[in-house]
Amino acid sequence: MAVNLKGRSFLTLKDFSADEIRYLLNLAHDLKSKKRAGILGDTLKGKNIVLMFDKTSTRTRCSFEVAARDEGAGVTFLDSNSSQVGKKESIEDSAKVLGRFYDGIEYRGYDQELVEALAKHSGIPVWNGLTDVDHPTQALADVMTLQENTKKPLHRCKIVFCGDTRNNVAYCLMYICCKLGIDYMGWGPQELAPAEDVLAYCRAEGERSGAKIEYSSDISCVKGADVLYTDIWASMGEEDKIPERVALLTPYRVTMDVLKATENPACIFLHCLPSFHDFNTKMAKEQMERGYDIREVTDEVFRSDASKVFDEAENRMHTIKAIMVATIGR
Repeated sequence: MAVNLKGRSFLTLKDFSADEIRYLLNLAHDLKSKKRAGILGDTLKGKNIVLMFDKTSTRTRCSFEVAARDEGAGVTFLDSNSSQVGKKESIEDSAKVLGRFYDGIEYRGYDQELVEALAKHSGIPVWNGLTDVDHPTQALADVMTLQENTKKPLHRCKIVFCGDTRNNVAYCLMYICCKLGIDYMGWGPQELAPAEDVLAYCRAEGERSGAKIEYSSDISCVKGADVLYTDIWASMGEEDKIPERVALLTPYRVTMDVLKATENPACIFLHCLPSFHDFNTKMAKEQMERGYDIREVTDEVFRSDASKVFDEAENRMHTIKAIMVATIGR
């Protein structure tokens, strides 16, 4: 089936079919191969994009900027201190103005409703760089990394997300798994279990694709995993929750014992980054001095041969490039 994504926004993977997601993954692999060979394209020549960041990021900003410039696009960066969006000017008015200047908008922030409003009123493709409930560009990079590290077809793979299974990264993984037929297991405390409506949606999609979408607090559920995945325990703005989160999530820290419990020597470890895997960051050190070990993964696992986190981080650039090329490219 021919796939044409020109003019489409990329707000959530729920909006995309399995064939459309596979198309983006195949395009990302192709663009990565070309970049590795020193071949850059001009599919975005004459295009301009704006990056709107209400939440700071290293990988998302760098991925969009490098990917856009690789293909010839101009880039403008706006953070909450350098624009009047949502302050002196409404989101609707801002979207209509930006739609006159640019060919695409990336938004990274808090409310999913805001990125949807930008898409509704701008008249151009809008790409979700992260909201509180979704992170679709991350999920594409995650599955691309899995493809590079397994000989198995995706529909025979199993991803286990460890820890807070109701956060935005866990949800975007659930969405891509249920679309592509990948088994997904959330392993974490009942207090942080996925929302019932998210589980219901993913299980319904999974019935069509053959994916099993499950949740458990029992470590036995990691058996057979091809991927162990985790995320930090307290996101930006949630530092006040650290004592509670440490108490809830310490049993679900990814250790070598958890990796061994998969009983799969080929199992890889993934993480969206940044990660607290040692005490070499200011936050991890300060929290440890207060008596809170906020490491969601041990340094032994993070630095092991099983860890593919930096391949995964690079793949953010290639998958984001694929999204832009597919939606606004010539």
